[in-house]
Formats: sequence, structure tokens, C-alpha cells
Amino acid sequence: MRAPDRETLGKLMTEARNPASEHLDELSTLEMVTLINAEDATVAGAVAAELVRVAQAIDAIVERFGRGGRMFYAGAGTSGRLGVLDASECPPTFSVSAELVQGLIAGGDAALRLSSEHSEDSREEGARDVKAAGFGAGDVLVGIAASGRTPYVLGAVEYAKGLGALTVGLSCVPGSLLAQAAEIAITPATGAEVLTGSTRMKAGTATKMVLNMLSTGVMVRTGATFGNLMVNVRPTNAKLVDRAERIIAAALGCDGETAARLLAESGKDVKVAIVMGKMGLGREEAVERLVKARGILADALAEKNL
Repeated sequence: MRAPDRETLGKLMTEARNPASEHLDELSTLEMVTLINAEDATVAGAVAAELVRVAQAIDAIVERFGRGGRMFYAGAGTSGRLGVLDASECPPTFSVSAELVQGLIAGGDAALRLSSEHSEDSREEGARDVKAAGFGAGDVLVGIAASGRTPYVLGAVEYAKGLGALTVGLSCVPGSLLAQAAEIAITPATGAEVLTGSTRMKAGTATKMVLNMLSTGVMVRTGATFGNLMVNVRPTNAKLVDRAERIIAAALGCDGETAARLLAESGKDVKVAIVMGKMGLGREEAVERLVKARGILADALAEKNL
């Protein structure tokens, strides 16, 4: 395992010293948080500069999903935790299998709570984890590393490329090793952190914004939403039952009582409930119509025969 090149690390944008915060410890608390907030306000602009590549990645991932592929995030430290977080929120939000979007972090699940920085220095471990997860040529590997040089992530990307899979590199350093290695490079240049080298801050915020776009965009394109309604939501607790009823009411323009009845009659399936209410169908007919429409609610509601 090769030690990090200190000279190279020192030249990275994410490791640079921010002149605006050189006297951070001398500021009043209000001045300190005002400075942090001002720096955070620059993140959206850095992400905006990468939207063409974000959209390119979404379309490419959707194409792989259409052929049975899955998406894997691989990262270390903050980057890995954010990938696992985004992946873990896809099943309850979009009612997809936990296998469809998966998060891998250097050091394994234990590293979600306790830092395991040494694990990120092994390319072999990155490749080994991706292989152990059952990653295949038809899948997508999104490597996440603020610095763009984390060995664990580079090893994961190299393994995926060796299979001929689609690779996406998400980093905050333009021209990084990760950006060069990946087929699609998304590189919001967030610059020097308020706290030197603490990429859990601006770089972490940019990373979460991009991951939210990737997963949400892919799910929208694959029919998990209806307009901006979360029609794939799983009503597994009181809060989500209430949300499901409100979604049905919004989609149909009906009252809450009707929405609750349709949800119950549908077997707690929001899409089925909406088709039942919109088209005056029974549950079985609504399910059949959705199956023919490949689960896309807008198509199931179209007047054309399916």
C-alpha cells in the first residue's frame, strides 16, 4: 500500500487553505457561521456548472436499468457515507428493490459509524468489494471521492471498467485521476474549505446534491413519479399512509375520505389506487393496466388501449 504523495495532496483544490477563513478561531460565533454560510452558498453554482454531465449520467444509467442493470456507489469516509445514505433511501422513497441501488464504503458497514481511513488507501480492497457485491458488466459504478484520487475508489472503478461496465466519477477536483478514469466525470469545483481539508463541508454538500439528482432523475425517468408526486411510496407507517392518501387526493382531485378508501381497496398501492379512481376500474383491472404500461402511471392513465 503506497503512502499518499504529500506534495500532490497539497496541490489539490480541496486541500488548499481558504484565505477568507484564515482567522476562523478569532471570529465571533455569528461571524463564523456567516462565513460558513457564505461559502456554502457557492456550492450550488459549482454543481450548476456540471449539469450537462449529470444529465448525461442519468440518461446512461436509465438505459442500463432498462436492460436489467443496477447502480453501485463506491466511496470512502464522507463520500462513502453519502453514497450509502442515498442508496438506502431509494427503497422507501421509490419502492424499488434494495438491490437496484447499492452503496459500498471502504471499511464496510462499520465505517458508517466509526471512521476507517486506512481502508481507503487500498485499490485492491475497492476492487474486491465491488466484485463481492456481485457487480456485473451491465451495472453502473459511481465512484465518489472529493479529492478524485482515493485508491479504494480508483480500484473499484478500474474493476468495473475491466468488465466493460459504465463508470461515473464524482469528485471536486477538475482533471483528477477519478475524472480521467471514469467514462462520465462529474466535477463540481467547490474549492478550498472553510476548515482546511474538511471535505465533509462544501465538497460533501456538492456530493449530496449530485447524488440526489442522479437517483431522483433516474427514478423519474423510469416511472417512479407522476408529475412531482412520489407515487411509488410504500405506506408502511402512519406518516407514509397519510402521505399516500394525500398523493392520491392530489392526483385525482378527490377528498381525503375517497383517497383513503381507494388506498385500502388497492392493497395499499398508490399507483393502483390512482388508476382505479381515475378510470373506474377494479383492483385487478388496474394492476393489469399498470403491468402493460411497465409500471409507468402516465402511460397506464392514457386513453389509448394497452
